[in-house]
Parts: sequence; structure tokens; C-alpha cells
Amino acid sequence: MQHAAPQLRFATTRLATGPQIHYAEQGDLGGEAIVLLPAYADSWFSYSRVLPLLPARSHAYAVDQRGHGDSERPACCYTVDDFAADAVAFLDAVGQQRATLVGHSGSCFTARRMAETYPERLSRLVLIGSPVSLIGNKGVLEFQAAVHALQDPVPADFVRDFQAAAAHVPLPGAFLERLVAESRKLPARVWRDALDGLVAFDDTSDLGRITAPTLLIWGDRDALVSRQEQERLAAAIPDARLLSYPETGHSPHWERPERVAVSFHALAQDG
Repeated sequence: MQHAAPQLRFATTRLATGPQIHYAEQGDLGGEAIVLLPAYADSWFSYSRVLPLLPARSHAYAVDQRGHGDSERPACCYTVDDFAADAVAFLDAVGQQRATLVGHSGSCFTARRMAETYPERLSRLVLIGSPVSLIGNKGVLEFQAAVHALQDPVPADFVRDFQAAAAHVPLPGAFLERLVAESRKLPARVWRDALDGLVAFDDTSDLGRITAPTLLIWGDRDALVSRQEQERLAAAIPDARLLSYPETGHSPHWERPERVAVSFHALAQDG
């Protein structure tokens, strides 16, 4: 018997760190919390294909991070540490002491930093398509130069190429266009400042501080992050295991949402 998808609700909250944050929420108010952090330039909508597949007994939040989606866009402060402080403040704002934290691509840096500095706030950690670091990455440096040249409004073709490159499996047209529309909400300065924060981040010496059970999800057709990087992370994080999805690109939760939902459930059962 197929269960009805949990009802999605939208709300905003003012964080102690400053910005007003918009988020989507669903599930049992008393259920185990799971916080979904979208990747660079993405919004809550990045998780829209997996949210309906999560069990109604969980309490899921998909967050528009500062500067992204429909959250406020302050003039400054877009480093990974700023985003991590926001994630802790978000848990405080919604009354959650602990949560499973999910990151995708660049937001894996935020999730890792929170796990390293606030281990008591995480029950589990999920890293989808996580780089080890972007420092010295030639392709990223070329992309950074292109981002620094952007002016408002950010061109739709630029955003569409950026988003399409994050998947190997063809995406539904309407889903891709909504991703593009969500990313175009960011002014050029946020594209620039948030990317600069990611490029500058290096926590490789701190990965051993992560105590939360950690699941690495990676697609074997990921054009942006290598298997070698996943193996380095799995070796450096004490309680980590790697799941490799065949014929899947950089965004498994877009491309294989059913399998990602099953993986989340299995992690919760193991915990």
C-alpha cells in the first residue's frame, strides 16, 4: 500500500545570526529532525523530488540558506563558517536540539563544519557529491572567474548550463527550469561571495573531529567530484561509509530520488 506524501508547509524564521530564513517543512512535528541544506545557488526546491518520499514520521526541513531562494540577502558574510553558524541558529530557531544534517556539493562543507564544531547538534551526517576541497581546482577557478564577471540579472543560459552540468540522468524539463528560476533569484554579488567562501574553505585537517555516523552518497558518473575524493573522505571521517550509485551524476537526489530516500531510511535504522 502506498502512503500519501507528507504535506509540505512553508515558513520563515529570524536567526540569531541575523538573516530571516525561508524554509519548507513537512512531517511529524515530534518526529526525528532532518535538515536538508541545498548546494551553492540552490534553494529548498533542490530537495523537492526526495521530500515526498521521506517517511511522514520524520520531521524534515529544507532550508533556503542566507542569500538563496526566498531568504534575506545580507550585504556580507557568506563564508562556510557563516553558513554553519546559520545552521546551528536554525536548529535553535525551530526548537530542535539535534538533527540529521544533509549537504549536497558545496553545502557539504557547511554540514562538515557544523559536525566538526557542534558535534552535539548532529545525530547523523549525509554528504551527497561532496568534494574534499576546491582549493587549486582548475575547473572551479575558471568557473570562479566567470562568476566574477556576472552582472545582474544573471543570464538564464549561464544558470541553465550550470545546473544541467550537475546531473548525468536527464532531468524533467519543468524541474530543471524551476532550478534555474530559483538560482536566478540570487544577485550576482551572492553568486560571487558564496563561491569565494567555498573556494577558500579547507577542513581537511579537521575531518577526524566528525563523530556523527556519516553516509557519503556519490554517483559514479559524477563529472565534478571523483571517486578518489570520496575514498579520501571515507578514510578521514571516523564513522563514514560510501554508497556509490551507478549511472548517476553529481546530484543523486535529483536523478535517483527513490534510492536516496531509501538510503536516508537505512541510515536512520542503522542509527
